[in-house]
Amino acid sequence: MSPMPDYASLRAKTPFRWSVGAGPYVLMSLTGTSFGEYNLNPEACIEMFRRGLPLYRERFPEREVFPDPAITTPAVSYGHVNGLGAELLFPPDGEVAHTHPYASLEEGLAALQRPVDFARAGMAPFFLDFKRRLEAAFPGRKIGFAYGLEGPLTTAYELRGEGFFLDLMDRPALAAEFLRRVTVSIADFARFHADVNRRPVFGPSAGLCDDLASVVPARLFPTLVIPFWEQYFRALTDGSRHAHVEDLRAEQLPHLETIGLSSYDPSISHKLNPRLIRAHCRVPFGWRLGSFHYLNLSREDVRDWVFQAVADGASSVFTHLEGIMVQEAQVPKVYAFVEAARHAKAQLDAGATREDIGGLVSA
Repeated sequence: MSPMPDYASLRAKTPFRWSVGAGPYVLMSLTGTSFGEYNLNPEACIEMFRRGLPLYRERFPEREVFPDPAITTPAVSYGHVNGLGAELLFPPDGEVAHTHPYASLEEGLAALQRPVDFARAGMAPFFLDFKRRLEAAFPGRKIGFAYGLEGPLTTAYELRGEGFFLDLMDRPALAAEFLRRVTVSIADFARFHADVNRRPVFGPSAGLCDDLASVVPARLFPTLVIPFWEQYFRALTDGSRHAHVEDLRAEQLPHLETIGLSSYDPSISHKLNPRLIRAHCRVPFGWRLGSFHYLNLSREDVRDWVFQAVADGASSVFTHLEGIMVQEAQVPKVYAFVEAARHAKAQLDAGATREDIGGLVSA
C-alpha cells in the first residue's frame, strides 16, 4: 500500500522546477517527414532521426535546456487496445486513430476473459520489428518502445466508444465490472511493455494517463474512477503516484488527494487555471504552455505567463516543442520562456515568495 502524502506540507516542500521537452513532431517538421512515413516506414523514421537531430541541435544548441528528442518507435498510445481488437488507423498527414471494437459491455466482458499474447496481437509484431530496425540503425543508443497504453477510463472509451458514457449512467454496476477487467488487462499489457523496454513493471513510483476520467461527474468518482485508479496503481507501485489527466473541472480536483497523488499534470485543461487548482486540491501540479499558445503571444506575454503561473501556485512550468516551434518567429518566444523560468527559479531558491514573483508580471 502506497503511503498517503502529507498534503499539509507537500506543496511547500516541493522544489520549483521547469523544463522544455521535444519529441518527433519537431524532427518531422525540420525534415519534411509526413505522419504516414514516420508511423509506418522504418527507413523514413530512421532518416528523420539521422537528419533531424543535427538540425534540432543547430536550432536549439543548449543541450542542458533542450535535450534531444528520444529515439523511439512511433508514438502510438493505443497499443494495448490494438491487442484487444481495436484497429489502428494511420492517415497520411495526421495522428493515428483507432476503431472501437466492442458493441456492448457484454461483448467487451467476454473478450476480456480471453488471454492475450500481446507480443503477437494486433500490430505489436510490426512495431517490435520496427524497434529492432531502429536499434540496428543506432547501435549503443537506448531505443524506446512507444507502443503504449492508457488509464482505465480512457481505455474503456477506446474499447466501447461513446456508448461507454451511457453505460456509466445506465448500467453503472456492469460498467464497473468492465472497468475492473479493463484494468486487469492494462496491468497485463504493462508487464509486456516493461519487458520490451527492459525495466521492471513494479517500481518505486508509477504514472497514470487517463484523460477520459474527466467525463465522469465528480459525484461518481468514488464508485467509477477511484477504485480503478487504485487497482491500477497497486499493480504497478507501492510508492509515489503521479497522474496526467486533461480537462478536469474544479469540483473533481479533491479526488486527486483521495487517490494519494504526489503530483498532477493537467496539461491542456480549458476549465482550469493555477489559482483554481491551488484552491481545490493540495497536490503539487505543473502548468503547461502549449505549443499552439505561442502563436498568439509576444515574448513579454510568455514571460508574464511564466511569472503568473508561479505566483498562482504551480510547482513547475513546462513547454513541449512541436512542429510550429521551429519557425523562426517562434524560437525567440521559447527562449523567453526559458529566461523567465530560470529567473523565477533563481528568485525562489534565493528566498523570494510567490507574491514576489507575481510582482514581475507586467502591467
